Amino acid sequence: MFSALTPSSALQLAIFADIDAFKPAELMEDARSIPLDVARFAAARAVVCLPACRIILMRSFARILDTAYRAPGGMVILSMADDLRANLNGVDLDSRFFVALRGNDACHFVEPRTNLHAMIILSPGLKDRGWFDRADALRAYAPDRAALTHVRQLVLDILRTASAEPGLFAIAEIAANLQEGLLLAIDEMFRVGPLSVGGGRAAHARSAKLVQQIDDYVAAHPISPIYTAGLAGELGVSMRTLGGAVAKIRGMSLHQYIRLKKLWTTRARLLKGGGGLTVATCARAQGFHHMGEFAALYRATFNETPSETLARGRLLMLSTV
Repeated sequence: MFSALTPSSALQLAIFADIDAFKPAELMEDARSIPLDVARFAAARAVVCLPACRIILMRSFARILDTAYRAPGGMVILSMADDLRANLNGVDLDSRFFVALRGNDACHFVEPRTNLHAMIILSPGLKDRGWFDRADALRAYAPDRAALTHVRQLVLDILRTASAEPGLFAIAEIAANLQEGLLLAIDEMFRVGPLSVGGGRAAHARSAKLVQQIDDYVAAHPISPIYTAGLAGELGVSMRTLGGAVAKIRGMSLHQYIRLKKLWTTRARLLKGGGGLTVATCARAQGFHHMGEFAALYRATFNETPSETLARGRLLMLSTV
């Protein structure tokens, strides 16, 4: 899909070679990802602006994603392929669904694989079409299949037109007609009631808060070994509750999640590349004391050795001096 697009005055196109290139763009949008498959990382984004809405086509990657959406005019997110797999706030979604929000909401996603989706972000000045019955809640819908397919096709047509004939977007009447056609198609998608993704918000909020407490505890005790029973006692919950919260929000076991957090913290330190820095020092600072086991875990996670990351960090430091 991206190979058929060319940047133009009407189409912004960005292909990200690795997670380090992607991070700065993500931080600008108040989003934080932990990739789950660095070796097969592939992300891309195309953006087209219409008079009162912005279309973003995104190829994502296997990841854990925390993001704070701010959409005063509303937004719609839909899969652009038939193989989407994602978990939103503990609820499994596939390509039959789209999600929508007006207002602000903090969301937790797990994407176990590469996905292709489109975001349609609406201007606050756009006339309310009766889509959003409640503010500040990302809600899921299962539309008529034909209506969903129609919106997908219109999004693709607009992107391809912006690539091949960008001058058309400078003509106000044409741009407005393209936008109105898209909005009418979205009208048809909304002719169903929302599902209960937001129905368990209180339970989800408790799980999300518990995961944040785990993050805070791990950050405050980087060297100490962390055991499930001890951590559950510190946080005042049962081991089952603790494990269930992590599985719901992060899609993995508590042990896997803590290990992944520590590995990413170690990688970030190695990339700073200070002159006296060593792999062993960085590893031990995160509680990894068996260097052979650490090196194997690191390579399996990042597709490079810790020493290669450190060398790259030093080169980056030299290039900025």
